[in-house]
Amino acid sequence: MTDDTGDADEVLSELFSVIESRKAELPEGSYTASLFTHEKGENAVLEKLGEETTELLLAAKDGDAAELTHEAADVVYHLLVLLSMHDVDLAELRAELDERR
Repeated sequence: MTDDTGDADEVLSELFSVIESRKAELPEGSYTASLFTHEKGENAVLEKLGEETTELLLAAKDGDAAELTHEAADVVYHLLVLLSMHDVDLAELRAELDERR
């Protein structure tokens, strides 16, 4: 197994940057922007995160690695949206994780 930590950090940072950009600019037609402008607000993101987490668990239970990876990406994406909604920076998450090592 190779150490892709740097690549993963870069991908997460880039994704979070896009999420923050969509939050600030609210471009029409953007799914991410719609999550910030949805009338249910945070509840819509929480519902989506719960749905995606359930799908992740089912993929794990079924032993489907490809589906597990797909659903994990959905969970991470919606988690980052939730963090952005609460103005939690990715660096704060990284610091918390570093502290737990």
